[in-house]
Amino acid sequence: MKILNSLLTSAAVALSFSLAGAATAQDCPRGDLDKRYCDLDGDLVADTPTDPADQVDPDTLIFAYTPVEDPAVYKAAWSDFLTHLENETGKPVVFFPVQSNAAQIEAMRSGRLHIAGFNTGSNPLAVNCAGFNPFTIMASKDGNFGYEMEIITYPGSGIEKVEDLKGKQLAFTSPTSNSGFKAPSAILKGDFDLLPDRDFEPVYSGKHDNSILGVANKDYMAASIANSVKARMISRDVIKPEQVVTIYKSQTFPTTGFGTAHNLTQDLKDKIRNAFLNFEWDGTSLQAEFEKSNEGQFLEMTYQEFWEVIRKIDTANGVSYACE
Repeated sequence: MKILNSLLTSAAVALSFSLAGAATAQDCPRGDLDKRYCDLDGDLVADTPTDPADQVDPDTLIFAYTPVEDPAVYKAAWSDFLTHLENETGKPVVFFPVQSNAAQIEAMRSGRLHIAGFNTGSNPLAVNCAGFNPFTIMASKDGNFGYEMEIITYPGSGIEKVEDLKGKQLAFTSPTSNSGFKAPSAILKGDFDLLPDRDFEPVYSGKHDNSILGVANKDYMAASIANSVKARMISRDVIKPEQVVTIYKSQTFPTTGFGTAHNLTQDLKDKIRNAFLNFEWDGTSLQAEFEKSNEGQFLEMTYQEFWEVIRKIDTANGVSYACE
């Protein structure tokens, strides 16, 4: 842990000067991006800095996966991919077990995180406030991708349809989560005229697995969750299918977006991108975990296209991408 902290601190110090310089030196179109970034090509994500002095090529790469479940499980799940990433880049890679979406965004914004998978709802904030450059998502072998937001309850809760949430309790995960907060908030308001505090009691569990376990154990009456997380938990026998009942299922949303910090050198970005897209899943620790939610490849994508529906949900919820 001391080594990791040292690496993170060193990276933060090294990058703080280049980020500050970029904020004052660049005068460019940026849309919703923070003032430290440019978007000359109009693809909605931060450009690689044009000045080589503002680009970074770390000796050690830090990788973080979205904090949806037990970090120990996912450190093991990502081990084979991270070995592949080391081979492709020629650099050691450290798995950084972040504990919250906000901490993950701040880590990339401050230069302490180079490669990441941000959850669906966090992608716009990571793109606009932290300079995240997403380029791939997980998909099934036949090219299908995404997950649905479900509102779940337990048998005998007295909640059989969405309207029955009135006067009851509903668990969200965190305000930055799409399926854990943003999408259900927009849907409950727009389609059912249900508002938190006025019509139901909102509580926050912090993570999808907490919400799912909370419902299965009858600690929460209902919860909004990502069904891909539920599928993996059922596959690992963390819960039994009959412990939860789905009363609402949304349209399909894009799943976790993977990418890099904007200010890595283009050569390093290309090596990381290739590592994702040429990774052979068969027989790996990544396949063993993610085939439980029917995923078996990294699919190339663009933030501009794939996250359009999420940006629309944010607009409906009055979400601002202003960065503190």
